[in-house]
Amino acid sequence: MVNPPIMYAFITLAIALFGGLLPVFSKVKENPERLKTLTGIAAGIIIASAMMVVIPEGYELAMADEHDAHGNDDQIAGSIALVMLEVEHGDINESQAIEEIETIVGGHEAHDDEETHDDEATEESLSKSVLHVIEEVEDGDINATTGLEEIEVLITSHAHEEEEHDSEIDGWLLGGAILGGFVLMLLLEGSGIGHAVHEEHHDHDDEHGHDHVHHSNNGWMMVLGLTLHSATDGLAIGAAAATGSVAITATVAMAVLIHKAPAAFSLGVFSMHERDTRNESIIDVVVFSLATPIMMMIAFYAFSNLEIQTIGLAMLFSAGTFLYVATVDTLPDIHNPETGRKAMLFVLLGIILFSVLLLGADAAGLIEHAH
Repeated sequence: MVNPPIMYAFITLAIALFGGLLPVFSKVKENPERLKTLTGIAAGIIIASAMMVVIPEGYELAMADEHDAHGNDDQIAGSIALVMLEVEHGDINESQAIEEIETIVGGHEAHDDEETHDDEATEESLSKSVLHVIEEVEDGDINATTGLEEIEVLITSHAHEEEEHDSEIDGWLLGGAILGGFVLMLLLEGSGIGHAVHEEHHDHDDEHGHDHVHHSNNGWMMVLGLTLHSATDGLAIGAAAATGSVAITATVAMAVLIHKAPAAFSLGVFSMHERDTRNESIIDVVVFSLATPIMMMIAFYAFSNLEIQTIGLAMLFSAGTFLYVATVDTLPDIHNPETGRKAMLFVLLGIILFSVLLLGADAAGLIEHAH
């Protein structure tokens, strides 16, 4: 059983609480330009993380072949096919071919037994099926020629199964997972359960709690939207942790953690303008902060017993929400002639910062990729 991502849960909780409560208990919120800077840099980071980490890793996991978890059956099938060619060319006879195949399959099985003897495979592997045929030949139940014919049927059947498996997850499903995350956030935003807090408070009067833009949504609707966005961060980390790869989990977590503080800070500022009391703002920040670690643990345990392909699709879904949040957070400023150039530079700075961190970690051998 893979260890749950408890450490990441505590770290995300601490960062979100710090970022969200900072404007509640300080006067840092009085500088709207600083918030715009943080929002732009965070947007660049989240775009880079989606494009460079979450989508590539999610794609590789979604396209992973089942044989990767049960041995290299493709390699065995290829080696057996080469032996068959030797027989066809007259280089060896049928009996010699059976001996070579037994060596190929037997050696591989011995290696597998050391690593996967606890696996509860529901279907018999190719190597075991071939060994059964070889046992029939050795026991005299069938001759070597018949044995080779049966083995050829097995590897041909295996090739067809691989083709069927490869077509199970089509490109439209991979793209659809990303689109699904994007559309979910779009629907929430359009339904009034939005997350966007980037623009609403920039022109508010910072000295008075009531001289600001009033919203038709109730406070809990705002918190719900923000919490759902925060939960998608937890979904991404939890799904990555379910793969069992420490490096992949750490990479995805890094992407989430880097933009978590600016997102929480933005919420804190927004809540201070929308709420009547400081205690209500504190509750908003706490609810937002708890969403990521809670969803992280739920996703981890939910995906731990599922196929690796499903985990990959979940990561792609999270990437779609990342892309929506990043673009919505920055597009208003970028489309504004007065702020467009500066906002663009902040986004680019965030992309560069994340890229440098990622490439540095990769060069140091700290990152592995899904296979």
